[in-house]
Amino acid sequence: RRSSDLVTTFCTASSVRLFCQSPFCFLRAVMDHLLGTWKLQTSEGFDEYMQALGVDAATRTAAAQVKPNVIISKEGDKYCLKTESSVSTTELDFALGEEFDETTADNRKTKTTVTCENGVLKQLQKWDGKETTITREIKDGKLVATCTMGYVQCVRTYEKA
Repeated sequence: RRSSDLVTTFCTASSVRLFCQSPFCFLRAVMDHLLGTWKLQTSEGFDEYMQALGVDAATRTAAAQVKPNVIISKEGDKYCLKTESSVSTTELDFALGEEFDETTADNRKTKTTVTCENGVLKQLQKWDGKETTITREIKDGKLVATCTMGYVQCVRTYEKA
């Protein structure tokens, strides 16, 4: 093996110290910590983010009242990110790094790619010459989703159910 084939990574997540000899081990460890059911606890800047996306006022008002659960699961090499609420359920089935068609909760038709970069799950949505990014990462045992559209940012924090 070439030395560039080996990557030594230390990762602290959920009080577990992991010693990985390959980027695949690190990726698996990061993704495994995201798996499970997460309940929304706080949301900052969500209305402004939805407005930046072009969501109408009535839909924004309804969405602001909802406290969804996010369920992240894995089957084989594919992941599922399901968002459930009393109003609607959306589900994304994806393989990391592969572009797919997504219809969002606000009915945008996007080309979406989900990657894992530096311990952060990154979802990039592109449509009509626009793009938004949603990152998800574990901080202090909580799932923190940061939604960015241009200069507008929203932070939604979830606790494990």
